[in-house]
Amino acid sequence: MRPILTKDRLRVLVSALILFLLIATPTFPQKRVALQNQVRTEFLHAWNGYKQYAWGHDDLKPLSKTYHDWYAEPLLMTPVDALDTMILMGLKDEARTTREYIATHLSFDKDISVQNFEITIRLLGGLLSSYQLTGDQRLLTLAEDLGNRLLPVFNSPTGLPYRYVNLKTGKFSGNVTNPAEAGTLLVEFGTLAKLTHRQVFYDKAKRALVEIYNRRSPIGLVGTWINVDTGQWTDTDSHISGAIDSYYEYLLKCAILFDDRDCRRMWNESIKAINRYLGDPRTTEIEVIPGGAVSPIRRIQTLLWYGHADMNSGQRTSTTYGALDAFFPAVLALSGDVDRASLLQSSSFRMWSEAGIEPEEFNYQTRQITASGYPLRPEIVESAYYLYHFSLESSRRISPRPGGDHNAAYYHQMGETMWRDFVKYCRNAVGYAALKSVVTKEKSDSMQSFLFAETFKYFYLLFAPPRTLDFDTVIFNTEAHPVRRKLR
Repeated sequence: MRPILTKDRLRVLVSALILFLLIATPTFPQKRVALQNQVRTEFLHAWNGYKQYAWGHDDLKPLSKTYHDWYAEPLLMTPVDALDTMILMGLKDEARTTREYIATHLSFDKDISVQNFEITIRLLGGLLSSYQLTGDQRLLTLAEDLGNRLLPVFNSPTGLPYRYVNLKTGKFSGNVTNPAEAGTLLVEFGTLAKLTHRQVFYDKAKRALVEIYNRRSPIGLVGTWINVDTGQWTDTDSHISGAIDSYYEYLLKCAILFDDRDCRRMWNESIKAINRYLGDPRTTEIEVIPGGAVSPIRRIQTLLWYGHADMNSGQRTSTTYGALDAFFPAVLALSGDVDRASLLQSSSFRMWSEAGIEPEEFNYQTRQITASGYPLRPEIVESAYYLYHFSLESSRRISPRPGGDHNAAYYHQMGETMWRDFVKYCRNAVGYAALKSVVTKEKSDSMQSFLFAETFKYFYLLFAPPRTLDFDTVIFNTEAHPVRRKLR
């Protein structure tokens, strides 16, 4: 008897055919090279716009063709953030001239009050990464000088850092902070400690991380805002989004980078609470084969989201997820939980697909965009890169055939879709512009430095051959600056 071709069997056959085409087509390597070259070309397009209209300043304003400085005096945010990406892309001439300009023109002897967190992840992280890639001692000297000027932020009764510090006077301010700003310092300060043999940098930053953890609720969650002087929470909303996000990222990354057992223990305990109280699996019906001449085949798919909850009760307070939350699949994959990471990445891509590019915030229960801006964020691309890497590793272990595992091709295809959307909606004559709204696609006069440090870098690494950067020998800080796991 001939077997009946059921909908389930047809779905399996169609899926198998799609996967075969993805991994067997001889054009796949050529397409990857073409995309890699496109990213490099577009990086240079934006970089040349910065050089023409904003050289020596922090950021380019791509619509008005002027510049933006964060403070009264520029700190070369874009050159420092862009340098290690240039090096990875093999842009030797640009990297050499940019490095020389930074080494001879960047000074932190300025009477300005700066935000410790942003300066740490962008400038300190960028200088340390570029020093390791080039061996230019001048970059390490600048990093140590900056680290010394930032140290006063830790002079609080609790050991939690104040948000702002004057680079010249050491005067600090901002006594209400958040877990991300307090706990996203150890990768940079710890690396600086190892390279300069000054333990004070490690100890101060680690204490800040521990002090946030020690103030978690009885069910293991942290809130959004906390008083530096008293250690009391001023906002008990818990989530993985902005103001908390990279605190969790650094618990895991510092455990790996420094083989720090305390960080490993804090991560292991934290992820249990995150998955239990913030994780929010939802089912949705999707079409496997779109309708047309034949009836569509539908199936129920589980999408995993992470929402908001009260840190003390665990009660759900909001079903919003956004561009900043999309970092979490990368962290889950790095922790070894690739299955959960894959589910969450599918949800992130679903959010991206609602308007053809991701919004800042999305209500996954109502499928409504609740904050429509897009400031060129990289997190969803970062997660695609991590999952692409781990899919390749899995295929080598299980079935070392040419083309690798189909999941790797899936994440590559996802990245290609996002890349084309990104170029289509954000490119302009002199660079790349943020979007005021992903619905209307109206541009905003902003091109922050993380475009070079993160967004272009993660797109490039997703399409580039694995040998471009040995993933297993580095840890990326939250600004995508790679530092070596074996420090010397």
